[in-house]
Amino acid sequence: MSGYGFSEEHRPVTYWRGHPIYAAQFVVIAYCVLMVVVAVLGSAAAPIFTWLGFSSERVLTGQVWRLATYGLFNPPSLFFAVDMLMLWWFGGELERTFGRRVYAWLYGGIYLLPTFVLLLVGVFEPTFAVGQPGALSLFIAFATHFPGAPVFFTLLAKWAALILVGIYSLIHLSSRNWTGLIFLWTTCGYAHLFVRHQQGAFSLPALSLFNRKPKLRTLPDLPAKKMSAAATPAAAAEDSPMAEVDALLDKIATSGIGSLTAKERAKLEAARADLLRKQSERR
Repeated sequence: MSGYGFSEEHRPVTYWRGHPIYAAQFVVIAYCVLMVVVAVLGSAAAPIFTWLGFSSERVLTGQVWRLATYGLFNPPSLFFAVDMLMLWWFGGELERTFGRRVYAWLYGGIYLLPTFVLLLVGVFEPTFAVGQPGALSLFIAFATHFPGAPVFFTLLAKWAALILVGIYSLIHLSSRNWTGLIFLWTTCGYAHLFVRHQQGAFSLPALSLFNRKPKLRTLPDLPAKKMSAAATPAAAAEDSPMAEVDALLDKIATSGIGSLTAKERAKLEAARADLLRKQSERR
């Protein structure tokens, strides 16, 4: 995939036998270890299930840890294996594209948001959930950012995403599984909107509490000659190509490479070509 970033946020956490391991893949490893523990314990794992699974009634009575522990109980199954494969592949692609910190916000929202929504619904009707989330919603995020990527043979990612969400929605509707339907739409909707926000399609309103402008200090009047001399270094810094490149790299590190405009991408590519040319001339 094209569009990978260049900062430390976009690099692997470690390597194993020469293969890069990203934070998204550490999540998969943790899920698999917990699955093996559940499999080894067998029927003895039932008490663990009763204390980890999400239940709106139990959370409302004070067992708030269930909001975050519901995804830790996963018995071995073929569906679990497919989910882990999707988390490994698509999660790693998204982390390489947006960076580790942005990916943490993405997956953290996918993991926690549905339980808070189910908690609100649980005020009127009890809701339950257990098992890791995120496999399909991460694929939705991938398809949002790479809609033309071929997946499942030659099927484009955007069409595969629509088909999968449609099929799962019909399954939940036919079985009247309202909790599953809420879970599906909440996680997939969040993943889609999160990526669109990273792409710059819309911006969130800033809270005035954290957006107060600092008071401006009044500087003493300077002679015109001194003012022009003081302004010269600032103007030179603004005109410096390296300063522009540094600003673009900072923008990639904070918002992902998808936030760059076409003009900014061209400027970054031109700077890279110029750097390669200078290196070849030195040789």
